[in-house]
Amino acid sequence: MDAKLSGGADRARALSLFAAVVEHGSFSAAGRVLEMSPSAVSRVVDRIEARLGVRLLLRSTRALSLTAEGRVYLQAARRILADLDEAEQEIADRGVPRGRLRISAALSHGRLCVVPLLGEFAALYPHILVDFALTDAVADVAGGEADVAIRFGRLADSALTARKLGETGRVVVASPDYLAAHGTPDTPEDLHRFNCLNFNFRRVEPVWPFRRDGHDFELSVKGSIEANNGETLGQLAAAGVGVARVGRFSVAPELADGRLVPILEAYNPGDVELIHAVFVGGASMPARVRVFVDFLATRLR
Repeated sequence: MDAKLSGGADRARALSLFAAVVEHGSFSAAGRVLEMSPSAVSRVVDRIEARLGVRLLLRSTRALSLTAEGRVYLQAARRILADLDEAEQEIADRGVPRGRLRISAALSHGRLCVVPLLGEFAALYPHILVDFALTDAVADVAGGEADVAIRFGRLADSALTARKLGETGRVVVASPDYLAAHGTPDTPEDLHRFNCLNFNFRRVEPVWPFRRDGHDFELSVKGSIEANNGETLGQLAAAGVGVARVGRFSVAPELADGRLVPILEAYNPGDVELIHAVFVGGASMPARVRVFVDFLATRLR
């Protein structure tokens, strides 16, 4: 132990030892904590004083006391050790991501595609506390409302970093029972006599896009129910309430088991909606954000 500390080879250890001597009040008490002999502790302090050329501690048979120089050295030692602890913790956090991770995701996509992945992520990173919010409201990531937001469609210009997670197409669907009762539309214009379930977002106009002979056009539709997410519209369509045009991911189970069938596919314009993770990037980005975005990009693709 003494050899490692000699010649200033381990200044941090020497600082820690000196602080321990002052904290515990004697060489023997510090030695017990550090698992060193009292004489070994004393020799280290002697070397520090010899290197500095000043007396740091006044020794007596009953107690130790700090000199003026010793008080200055102790303050510097504690400051340096605190800075070192902080630096090591920051580096450790990069190796073992930790802390609260606030995630905002859209209702349908979050429930159907992200929630099933959270258990695996939590097992991979047990030191991260996942704080997950399902909402179609747009979280203010730059303002600190979320660490990561999963967003659909075109992104507004901002200083945030965006990483593509995937994309989804759209499909017009109805239940076999609804089609049996009302007929199957042969052309988009036939939808005028069907109950078309729609989104209630202000940014979404009550029109559905189609393509005929290579030309895109939009058709105005009407229906009896509007909702704020595709999962609800798909559920209503599966219950035979009407026809819906939703993201394919939100009705994948119903399409797979036949509760819903795609219609007017010959007129599907093939439009896709991009899915991004949005977050504050840069050198100061917490490791917990980085590993979560990497995880999503791998799993969702």
